[in-house]
Amino acid sequence: MRTDFALVLTAVLLSATFRRNNGEHASKGPCRPGFSQSFYSVLISRDVLQGQGILKDTTLSSQKVKFDDCMGNKAVVFQSSNPIFSVQTDGSIFAQGEGASLDEPVQFKLTASGPHTHVWETVVQLSLTDLPSPQQNENEVTTEEGKVVERKEKTDVFQAPPPLIMFSGSGLNSSKGLRRQKRDWVIPPINVAENSRGPFPQMLVSIRSDQDQDISIRYSITGVGADQPPNEVFNIDPVLGKMFVTKPLDREHRSSYHLRAHAVDMNGNQVENPIDLYIFVIDMNDNRPEFKNQVYNGSVDEGSKPGTYVMHLSAFDADDNTTANGMVRYRILSQTPHSPIPNMFTINSETGDIVTVAPGLDREKVSQYTIIVQATDMEGNLNFGLSNTATAIITVTDINDNPPMLTSRTFSGEVPENRVDVVVTNLTVIDADQPHSPNWNAIYRIISGDPSGHFTIRTDPVTNDGMVTVVKPVDFEMNRAFMLTVVVSNQAHLASGIQSSLQSTAGVTISVQDVNEPPYFPTNPKHIRFEEGVPAGTSLTTFSASDPDRLQMQQIIRYSKLNDPADWLSINRTNGQIITTAMLNRESVYVKNNIYEATFLATDNGSPAASGTGTLQIYLIDINDNPPVLIPRESQICERMNKNVNGVNITAADADTDPNAGPFVFELPNFPISIRRNWTISRISGDYARLGLRYQIYLEPGVYEVPVIVSDSGNPPLSNRSLIKVKVCPCDENGDCTTLGAVAAAGLGTGAIISILICIIILLSMVLLFVVWIKRREKERQTKQLLIDPEDDVRDNILKYDEEGGGEEDQDYDLSQLQQPDSLEHIISKPPGVRRVDERPIIPESQYPIRPVVPHPGDIGDFIHEGLRAADNDPTAPPYDSLLVFDYEGSGSTAGSVSSLNSSSTGDQDYDYLNDWGPRFKKLADMYGGGDDD
Repeated sequence: MRTDFALVLTAVLLSATFRRNNGEHASKGPCRPGFSQSFYSVLISRDVLQGQGILKDTTLSSQKVKFDDCMGNKAVVFQSSNPIFSVQTDGSIFAQGEGASLDEPVQFKLTASGPHTHVWETVVQLSLTDLPSPQQNENEVTTEEGKVVERKEKTDVFQAPPPLIMFSGSGLNSSKGLRRQKRDWVIPPINVAENSRGPFPQMLVSIRSDQDQDISIRYSITGVGADQPPNEVFNIDPVLGKMFVTKPLDREHRSSYHLRAHAVDMNGNQVENPIDLYIFVIDMNDNRPEFKNQVYNGSVDEGSKPGTYVMHLSAFDADDNTTANGMVRYRILSQTPHSPIPNMFTINSETGDIVTVAPGLDREKVSQYTIIVQATDMEGNLNFGLSNTATAIITVTDINDNPPMLTSRTFSGEVPENRVDVVVTNLTVIDADQPHSPNWNAIYRIISGDPSGHFTIRTDPVTNDGMVTVVKPVDFEMNRAFMLTVVVSNQAHLASGIQSSLQSTAGVTISVQDVNEPPYFPTNPKHIRFEEGVPAGTSLTTFSASDPDRLQMQQIIRYSKLNDPADWLSINRTNGQIITTAMLNRESVYVKNNIYEATFLATDNGSPAASGTGTLQIYLIDINDNPPVLIPRESQICERMNKNVNGVNITAADADTDPNAGPFVFELPNFPISIRRNWTISRISGDYARLGLRYQIYLEPGVYEVPVIVSDSGNPPLSNRSLIKVKVCPCDENGDCTTLGAVAAAGLGTGAIISILICIIILLSMVLLFVVWIKRREKERQTKQLLIDPEDDVRDNILKYDEEGGGEEDQDYDLSQLQQPDSLEHIISKPPGVRRVDERPIIPESQYPIRPVVPHPGDIGDFIHEGLRAADNDPTAPPYDSLLVFDYEGSGSTAGSVSSLNSSSTGDQDYDYLNDWGPRFKKLADMYGGGDDD
C-alpha cells in the first residue's frame, strides 16, 4: 500500500498588525470610521459555498470583518462589486446559486456608505480549500499502524494579505478497508519580524514528506533570497527539512519573499510537487518620520479670521503606513513670538495643515511667526513613537488697513507766472502699511480750487510725497493766488471695514509771482497780400506788439528784424511799420507756394528786458512779368515728310502762373522768307504745337536753326523769339534716322563722307608699309657682318657702357704687358695649374677673321669690341675684373704691333677725335693726338 504524503509546516504566525486590527494589545485612541482592514483573504470549503455566510460580523471570533462608522452603524449600506456575492445588512457575504465557482481565487470590492455621503472601501479575496485547524494535535489522530491521519472539519479561515496559494488534497482507498486521506502541502504565510537580533541562523519552518520513512529525501529551496540575489538569506537543511533565516531582515529594503520548496530522492528524481513559500517581513518601528524640508514658508493675510488656511507640512515614514509604525501625527511645539497670544495657530494632526485659531493678526505689530512642528509615528504616541521636527515660517502679509494721513492740514507755496514744470510745494504723508506696495503708494487728487487745470500732483516713488507741479502757465494779471483742496488715497482700496481718516484731506495755498512778460504780437503769424513787382519804399503794413504787463509801469517796445531771407523788408523801430527795400518777386527762390515769410522781434525795456517774436507772411500775387521759353531747344526730323512722320512736338515753359502762362501761341516769323516756305507749325492743344517741313519740301541733311515766336496768355501777353535746332536726316521706313543720315545731319555731304573714307584707307596703308620696312631693317641688321666697311662711320656702331674707371691709377697702363715675350721657355717649363694673368695660356690659338694689313683708324672701336666679345666667350679667359691677355699675333700678323701706332702721329691721319670717345681711349688720344712730342 502506498505511503501517505504529509508535510508538516510549523511557524510562528504572530503579527503585531494582525493583533492590532483585531483589538488585541492596542491602545484605544480616537474613533476612525471605516473597515478594520483594506484587504481580506478568506479560505473556504466548497460544501459551504452555496447559501452559506462566508464572512459575518461577529464578536464570537477574533477573526472577524469589522466596520465602524463611529455612529453605531445605524444607517450603513453595504454593496458588492460582484453580483454573485451578495451583502447583508449585518455585513455577511453569501454566494448566490450555482454561479459561485472558486476554482480560482476571486476578488471583489466591498463598499460601505454612510448617512453623510461618506463611502469606505475594502477588498475581499475568496479561495477554495479545506484547511486544518491551527491546533495540529487536535486535528490529527494516530491509526493502529502508527500513521498520522488528519481529522477533517469544516472551518472558515481568515488570513491577512498577501493571499496564500493552497493545493487541494486527494483521497486514497486502502485494500485492507482502511480509508485514509492524503494530505498535500498546506503552508500558511511565514511572518518574520525585521531587525531580529537572532541568534542566527533562526529556524522558520520544518518541511517533511511522508515518504521519508521509505526512501531518503533531500530538501531544497529556490527563489530570491535563496539561490538568487540576495543569496543565502534563507537556507534549508537538506536532510531534516528545516528552513532557516541567516541574517536580520529589513522590511524597508524588501517586504516579502517568494520561495519554492523541493523534495527529491537520492537520484534527483522529484518525489513531491514543489510548493510555494511566502515569507512576509513584519514591520518594526525603526524609522523616524522625515520632513521633505527642514524649513517651510507660508503666509496669511493680517486680520484673517480663525480657521483660515495657512500652509501644509508633510513628513514621510518609511515604516508600514498600514500599521501604527508608519502612521504620523503632527503637533505644534512652540510659536515665536507669543503676541498677541501664544497659540495663534493649530495644525491638523493627520493632514499637517496649519490654520489660524485666534483673531488679532496685525502685520504692523508682528510681521512673521516661527513655529516648530513635531511629527511622531505610532499615531502620535509620545511614549512609543519616534519623532522629528521642522520649522514653519509664517509671514503675515499686508492688507490696506491703514489709510494714508497727511502730516498737516494746510500747505503753501509760490510760483512765477508763465512757468511750467515747476514744483510749487511738497505734500508729506504717513502710512503704516507695507512700504512701496499698492497698500502704501499714495495717489493725490485736486478736488477744488483749480478749474482751469493749471496744477497737478505727482507722487514721489521713493518718499511717497505729493509734488504740486505747474502744468499750465499761470498769469499774475489773471490770478494772483490759488486755494486748492487735495485728497490722498492709496493705490489699493481700503480693506473692508476700514474707514478713511479726516487727515487724508488738506488745503494748499499757492501765490503767483509777477514777472516781466515779453511783448506779444496779437496776430501771429500775420497774413497780407500784395502783387509782386512792388517797388522799393512801399509801405506794406504795421506789425505791432502788445505788452501783457498791465499792472506794471508803462513800458516802451522797440522793433527789429530777426529774419528776412531776401532782404526785401525793413521795420520801423518805434511803431512796427513794414516797408519794402527791394522789388518783391514771386519767382524768387525765397518764395515758397507764393508766400514770402519774415520774422520780427519786439523787445520791451523791462528789468530784465523781455522780447517776443512775430512772423509776417506776404502772399505775392502773380503778374505777367516772365515771357514763355520754347521747349525743346534741339530735335531731329526726316528730310522728307510722309504720313507716318508728322514733325516735332514743341511746348513752352513760363515762370508765371495762371492766367499769365498758357495757353500759348506758337508762330513762325515772317523773315527770313525761307522759314515760312520750308517749315510749318500746327496747333495740337493750348500748350503744345507741332513743327514740321512743308509737304513735298526736301532739305539737304544738316542742322537748321528755326526761329519760333511763343506768346503767353497774360494781359498784356508777353512774347519770346526762340531758336530750335532741328537736325534734318534721311530716315528709314519707320521714320528713324539712319547711321549715314545721322552723320550727314551733322553737316557733311556725301562727297565729303567719301573723301574721309579714302583718307582713312590711305593712312592705314602707310602705317602697314612702315611696319614692313621696320621689320626688314631689323632683319638686315641681324645679318650684317661683324666688321663693317672702312668707309662706315665708326661712331654709328660704338656702344656706350657704364664707366667703371677709378681715376688716374686706372689710366696708368703698362703697355709692355701687351707684348709677347721673346722667349717662351720659362712658360713651357712650368707645371700646369694656375698661371699669372700676364702669361700666355698654352692652348691653340683662336681663329679670327683675316683683317686688312693696315687697319683703318675707324676700325679701332670695332676691333676692341670684337676682342671683348671673344674674351667673354672664351672659357679659358680669366675673370672679367682681371687683366686680359690677347693672343700673340706674331710677326706675320695683319694688324702688326700696337707700338707701331706711334708712327701715325707724323702721318696725315688726325686722331684728335679720340678725345671725344671717353676715358677708354684717352691713352690712345695722348699717344697719337694733341700735337708734337717733347
